[in-house]
Amino acid sequence: MSSVEIRNLILTAIALGVCILLPMADSGYWLSIGLSIAMFTVLATSWALFSGPTHYISLATAAFFGVGTYTTGLGFETLPFWSLVALAGMFGALMAALVGLATLRLSGVYFVIFTLGLAELVRQVITWAQNQSGQKGLYVLTDITEAMIYWMLIALAAAVYLTGWLIGRSRLGFALRIIGDDETVAAHSGINTARAKVLLFMVPGAVAAMTGAILAPRYVYIEPSLAFTPMLSFQVVIMALLGGTGRLWGPLAGVVPFTLLWESISSNFPNQTTLLLGLSFLLIVYALPRGFVGLLDRLRQRVTGGVS
Repeated sequence: MSSVEIRNLILTAIALGVCILLPMADSGYWLSIGLSIAMFTVLATSWALFSGPTHYISLATAAFFGVGTYTTGLGFETLPFWSLVALAGMFGALMAALVGLATLRLSGVYFVIFTLGLAELVRQVITWAQNQSGQKGLYVLTDITEAMIYWMLIALAAAVYLTGWLIGRSRLGFALRIIGDDETVAAHSGINTARAKVLLFMVPGAVAAMTGAILAPRYVYIEPSLAFTPMLSFQVVIMALLGGTGRLWGPLAGVVPFTLLWESISSNFPNQTTLLLGLSFLLIVYALPRGFVGLLDRLRQRVTGGVS
């Protein structure tokens, strides 16, 4: 392990230690903001683990997230909460594997359209099932506090970063980088591209489902329109692209400023959030195609070139 990697691990540990202290300093507004940042950090980072090296844009986050919330909603009265989070992760991974086997042979806009439709399909199925049973939603009434939810998300974020670090140093990570550069070359090199993509797609599927399971008590009342909102999928993509997927910490650089900006937009322009979300996506794609990570790399190259 190089000195740079050791330094990054130490800095990450220090940052996590500081984040853990937030509920002790504030239990109101800033804890709520911190909880949102922790949630989107987990979702955007896990999304980037798959979409970064493969360049496949997945809009399935809301589908996995919703499955997680309903896992908690349906089972919290009979099973321990921690087991529901683990169970949600298994459901998310299995669902991602099935979706991956069916769709990861697609590319470009076809994959994007399918993953976007997946959340709507699951939402409609659950809505139909609840209508048949006479229910409109589920109440999740527990003694789990926002501080406990925040700490669980921080722990999950640490696990996601560790997973990403290990994948980056593994043969799977190497194979995925080749697939991202040229999938045809990767296939001719003996890499099982379908298996590699499915295995990695299972990571954001499991993580998003676990995130939904952890956050279910915060919502108290769960219904399909809340659990499977497509807005979540677009927010995750925008945050990850804003920060940049070229580094493991890249999505975090997009999550923090965008969460604070989105909080301001939601408070001051509640009826224009969808329009402003679309404009944000266009600005990021055209002005920062590689995110803040790419911008930082360009600045470093200029400085290095100027020095030399």
